[in-house]
Amino acid sequence: MAGESSVNRSRWLKALAKVSMLVCAVVVPLSGCTTTSRVFQEDWTPYSSVKLTEGDAISITFPGSPDLNTTQRIRRDGKIDLKTVGEVQAAGKTPKELEKDILKLFEKDLVLKEVSVILQSTSYPVFVVGSVMRPGKIMAERPISALEAVMEAGGFDNAKANMKRVVVLRNEEGQQLKHYILNLKRVLDGKSKQLFYLRPYDIVYIPEKVF
Repeated sequence: MAGESSVNRSRWLKALAKVSMLVCAVVVPLSGCTTTSRVFQEDWTPYSSVKLTEGDAISITFPGSPDLNTTQRIRRDGKIDLKTVGEVQAAGKTPKELEKDILKLFEKDLVLKEVSVILQSTSYPVFVVGSVMRPGKIMAERPISALEAVMEAGGFDNAKANMKRVVVLRNEEGQQLKHYILNLKRVLDGKSKQLFYLRPYDIVYIPEKVF
């Protein structure tokens, strides 16, 4: 338990340390020191971009075989138990990835080749910094968008916030730090319905307006 807490704290501190890279990624964005990362469809979809982790509650539905339906929490070892096939690794996969794995295991026994995995509840940290009313860590209990995270942080500081260039910093293991620039003003004005969904330990940075 203590070891697990230590690992989580280490990841949290590493995530916060990435704020220092904003000097390169945001404050001097036009200098050519970084390029904005490409946004994929999964970043607009709330349940597909977040990887499952221990303690998450998931619902697994077999449309043609309701007797196999189950709702359970992912165990501390990252696994779940399914009828007839036993233990299945769930942690570290997105719901879509887990669907594919389960479908392969049950493929010969299913009349309808369909499986649905829905994330019902989760808990992971994201960070909101910059021109908001209450900057800091937010514990998301469900997939959360960048705009929702800002609202959880008390909303924009309207006197300072540049809502057109909100930056999301993402540090994926083994990969270079990514940053995405979002125009949340368009969403607030009703001109866009696309919501960028955050992943664990993402940092949302709201820069100040340049007058």
